[in-house]
Amino acid sequence: MKSSLLLRSLVLATALISACAVVETNPVEVAAAEKAQHDAAISVALKVAIASPSRSAEFRARDVYRHPQETLSFFGIAPEMTVVEIWPGGGWYTEILAPYLREKGHYVAATFVTDGPSPSAYYQKTNEKFLAKLAASPALYDRTVVTAIGKPDHYAPVAPGSADAVLTFRNVHNWLAGGFSQEMFNAFYAALKPGGVLGVVEHRAAHHTPFEQMKTSGYVTEDYVITQALTAGFVLDDRSEINANPLDAKDYPEGVWTLPPSLELGEKDRAKYLAIGESDRMTLRFTKPRAKTGLE
Repeated sequence: MKSSLLLRSLVLATALISACAVVETNPVEVAAAEKAQHDAAISVALKVAIASPSRSAEFRARDVYRHPQETLSFFGIAPEMTVVEIWPGGGWYTEILAPYLREKGHYVAATFVTDGPSPSAYYQKTNEKFLAKLAASPALYDRTVVTAIGKPDHYAPVAPGSADAVLTFRNVHNWLAGGFSQEMFNAFYAALKPGGVLGVVEHRAAHHTPFEQMKTSGYVTEDYVITQALTAGFVLDDRSEINANPLDAKDYPEGVWTLPPSLELGEKDRAKYLAIGESDRMTLRFTKPRAKTGLE
């Protein structure tokens, strides 16, 4: 009889302790713990994609300058997202993003426009090489969606409001020089879902660099990029020095293309420019505001 009463007491005490634990659980702490666990899983998945032997040795050598782990983490890119990369060029980030997003998300490569009245030979050749790269490795790239964006009127690379993130790496100077940067930022805004992220990495000019110099040097001021984004409707969420390079003097005979990887001067002062490394770059994260609910 006593043992039965003791057992019932133990069961009751255990139930009371469990109930108290439930009551005392802090929802904020639980949410924070779940987020930390989710972020850790994303970090591991990203490291796996970056360390993949499928990436070319030439591209992997640029990691020291481009910091893909830190950059994509800063932009909050998760495997289940729909991500649009603008003008992927030779596919440096494609080698990371396409496999990373392949199973749970979607990777959209918005390439150069080449069907205008006078298509650029450079754009055509670059697109052809990019498509050949995708076709050569279907196990990695068979789910990549290829679209195009740019002048004169190709400003809808995906359905409006369908992307979780739009990313652009070292492209703004081209749009500035071509006179259509605002159209591009407007297009990014239209493509994103409310709350979506625009991630921008760009060669950074000194604060008061004249506009005409930006057009020819390849370096763009942060103020210019921020103004374009804010005009489109974005909010500046954060900025980072992940891709900064204090060795970059930003004053070279062939502009930013004097530095690696272009090295436009060939063998002239090659060691000097290799020692500097790739350009000093801004890394900016913008968000598309969420619609107000009426309860706010």
